[in-house]
Amino acid sequence: MPQLPAPAYPAEVRARLEADAKEVIARYPGSRSALLPLLHLVQSEEGYVSRTGMAFCAELLGLTTAEVTAVATFYTMYRRKPSGDYQVGVCTNTLCAVMGGDAIFDRLKEHLGVGNDETTEDGKVTLEHIECNAACDFAPVVMVNWEFFDNQTPESATRLVDDLIAGRTVEPTRGAPLCSYKETSRILAGFPDERPGAVEASGGAGPASLIGLRLARGEEPYPRVVAPRGESGHADAPQDPDHPSGPTGEEGE
Repeated sequence: MPQLPAPAYPAEVRARLEADAKEVIARYPGSRSALLPLLHLVQSEEGYVSRTGMAFCAELLGLTTAEVTAVATFYTMYRRKPSGDYQVGVCTNTLCAVMGGDAIFDRLKEHLGVGNDETTEDGKVTLEHIECNAACDFAPVVMVNWEFFDNQTPESATRLVDDLIAGRTVEPTRGAPLCSYKETSRILAGFPDERPGAVEASGGAGPASLIGLRLARGEEPYPRVVAPRGESGHADAPQDPDHPSGPTGEEGE
């Protein structure tokens, strides 16, 4: 059935978004090139890309809503329905699946009582399987709002979502401190992360990702990045047993 026109943003919301949007558009020689960051911008307002958000982007960029919809539905980082404060993505692609990603995903579905792309009743966590987190060196990998939690197990992933729901502080294995999905979307729109120390904490690649580079330079690599069962990790690559992504065993080793 045909849908009614999307409702407009409230005047104060539109004024704020329009000011931000004009700042984004000014970065590009052609305005339509600003579509991707503008979709992140409207997502930071509602937690997903609504019909109102797509109409807003189309109006400011001189596009049709069909053109905007085609882009918003192509990229999986744009949510199409209301979702949780924390987007928990479990990699179920080949290597992560072999290393335990499927077991993690099945455990979280059962533990949270949701299926793929569904949100818990309290609105805290949206669970989804992801084809690749681009972090095979640390498989199996879980991402929360696009921050890495490496070398996971069903047990550590369960603790992770429990901590998120309880409001406890959760630290990613690598990258900036965790923030809400709306805050993440605003950062992806191209606005600075103004939290003290967040940019400095982002860091670089982890040790497993750098072994090839170290070999190319003739440097001595770590003997092993992940220790064998029953042994502690390398002294230069410690892991915290109490951290949700700490030392792993079974599927995550």
